[in-house]
Amino acid sequence: MIEIDQLQHVYPGSRHIAPRTALHGLSLKVDEGELVILSGPNGSGKSTLFRILAGLMRPSSGTVRVGGFDLFKEPAKARALMGVVFQSPALDKHLTVLENIRLQGALYGLSGALLDSRMEEALAWSDVKTRLADKVMTLSGGLARQVELAKCLLARPRLLLLDEPTTGLDPLSRRLFLDTLARLHAERNMTVLMTSHIFSEAENAGRVAILRNGHLLAYDTPGHLRAILGSEVIVIRSAAPDALASLLEAEMGIAKLKRYGDELRIEDVAPSKSLALLERLLERHRSDIVSIAIKQPELEDVFLHVTGHHPDGNEEVAA
Repeated sequence: MIEIDQLQHVYPGSRHIAPRTALHGLSLKVDEGELVILSGPNGSGKSTLFRILAGLMRPSSGTVRVGGFDLFKEPAKARALMGVVFQSPALDKHLTVLENIRLQGALYGLSGALLDSRMEEALAWSDVKTRLADKVMTLSGGLARQVELAKCLLARPRLLLLDEPTTGLDPLSRRLFLDTLARLHAERNMTVLMTSHIFSEAENAGRVAILRNGHLLAYDTPGHLRAILGSEVIVIRSAAPDALASLLEAEMGIAKLKRYGDELRIEDVAPSKSLALLERLLERHRSDIVSIAIKQPELEDVFLHVTGHHPDGNEEVAA
C-alpha cells in the first residue's frame, strides 16, 4: 500500500542556520492491510515523513507510491485512498459533532442519503453517536478523538495515517481508542500507519519502524525486535554509574554495558544465569546499587538499544 524509495528531505538553511537533512535516503514498504507503528526520538524524522505522506510537503528527492499511485505525480488518486488524523485537533470546537461530520462529508462531495448512510457507518462503533447535537468543546479528549476518526472513515479509506493520535488522552481513553482502531483495522482490512512514542501501543502492531536522525534503524515485528536483546536484561540503577561500570568490567568481567543517565543495562543474559549474576552483583556491590531488576526485553528496551536514546531524553553514555 505504501512504497517509499530513497526519500530524502533537506530543510534549507539561512544566513545563520545551516541546512538540515531530516530524512536520509529512507526506503520503507507497508503491505496492504498491515498495521505499522513508526517510532523514534525527537528529531528522528517522523514528523517530516508524516507530512510528506499526508501530502503537506514535497521531499527534496525520492518517490512515494500509495496504492500504486505516485503521490507527487498523481496526488489526487493517491490522496483519495487516505484518511488522516493529525496530532493537533482538526475539529471546530464551536460546531456540534454532527456539523463537523457533515462538513467533512461535504469536502468529500457526499450529500443526501449517501452522506447519511456513510455517517451511520462511520459512527456505528463510536460512543459519540448519542452526542451528535453536542458542541465538540463539551466532549472529553477521548470522545473528540473518536469524532476525528469517524470523520476519516466517511470516505472509506484504504489507508489510515495517524500522527500520535493518543497524545493528551488519559489511560482509559487511550486504551479505548486503540481497541477501536484495532477492531476497525481487522474488520475493514485497512492499512494503518501510526506514529507513536508510547511503546505499549506498538505491541500489537504487525511491524514497528524505528527512526533516528532520518535513518531507518529497524523495521520488523515486535517479537523479532525483542529477540535482538536475547532472553533477559538486567537493569541496574546507581548513584555512581561510571564508577560501578568500571568495577563491573574490572572485577566481574562484564563488558558492553549500556548506560543511560544513572541506569546500567546488561543485555542478552541467559535465563539460566541471570539470577546467579544478580546475586553476585548484590553480594559485591550492594552499596553502589540503588535498584536492580531482571526483565524480559520490551519494545522500550529495543528502542534504547537501537537508538541509544532513553525515552526520558537520556542518550547512551560510554560506560
